[in-house]
Amino acid sequence: MAGTKSQGARKAGRVFGIAVIIAAIIAIVVVITLIITMIRKPEITPPGPPTGPQAADCPDVQLISFPGTWESSATDSTDAPKFNPRSLMLQVTNPLDKRYTDARADIWTVNYAAQFHNPVAVPPDGQMTYQASRQQGTDRAIAKITAVKDKCPRTGFVLVGFSQGATIAGNIAAQIGAGKGPIAAERLLGVGLISDSRRVQGQGKAIGPDPAGEGVEVTFAGFSFSGVDLQGKRDGGFGSVNDRVVTICGSNDPICNQPKGGLLGLATGLPQVISTITQNSHAAYGTTANWSLEGKTATQWLTGWATGVIDRAPKTK
Repeated sequence: MAGTKSQGARKAGRVFGIAVIIAAIIAIVVVITLIITMIRKPEITPPGPPTGPQAADCPDVQLISFPGTWESSATDSTDAPKFNPRSLMLQVTNPLDKRYTDARADIWTVNYAAQFHNPVAVPPDGQMTYQASRQQGTDRAIAKITAVKDKCPRTGFVLVGFSQGATIAGNIAAQIGAGKGPIAAERLLGVGLISDSRRVQGQGKAIGPDPAGEGVEVTFAGFSFSGVDLQGKRDGGFGSVNDRVVTICGSNDPICNQPKGGLLGLATGLPQVISTITQNSHAAYGTTANWSLEGKTATQWLTGWATGVIDRAPKTK
């Protein structure tokens, strides 16, 4: 009997010991799991399509138009521009404004100085500097885009611009494509640029002629004198929105098709920069004199392109 009790006690002791070991292992696993959970970085859910309620007065598409140098003013109307009736961008926005209701596409024109001060003009020309004008246009456009984005989470955006306006629109598009702009890349439906001063072959889709030159700001990159501040090419191009950008440049337009050669010396470079940027030879895109495709002017083609982008945009309500 004593032997049987001893064996039972030993057996019970072994069972108890095994249970203790198992419990210890489980405790260790739980502790390790908790530690891993605490130190592991949380997974970030990528942003999906725009969500949230859409106000009744929000458009399906917000089109932002950027006029060229001397084609706008800081006090002009954004809904019905009148400062320069011959503004090239009116040949694009007026047909679009007539075609679409405000609910489908709201057409908004950036009202900015759109000037280019010539620092060597005698007497002084009284113009706002290019750097200040460009910044004013950028700030006002971003403020509008941000306001619409905040109010209308499902609205898509289209940017179109000419000359100085094309440079500003392209800069904002590049910021968006780099994930640093006022809206997420998926909300930018399209960008149309006519005579972009920062044009580089291979960035965006060239429509019609694709001249071998480059934008004047690229050729004279780094040139800075009395508000003439030329920024060079856009690092990274248009990034993730490159496939949504179309560019138009006539072969005889020195603003977007400047011979490659690099920055000239200050003494000889400034007069060439001024004459290149201020000349009117690139303002013929409303005719077929400098650019045409299948008999269409640049403004006619851009209007048709924008129509297609807007027609394909989803309804938001």
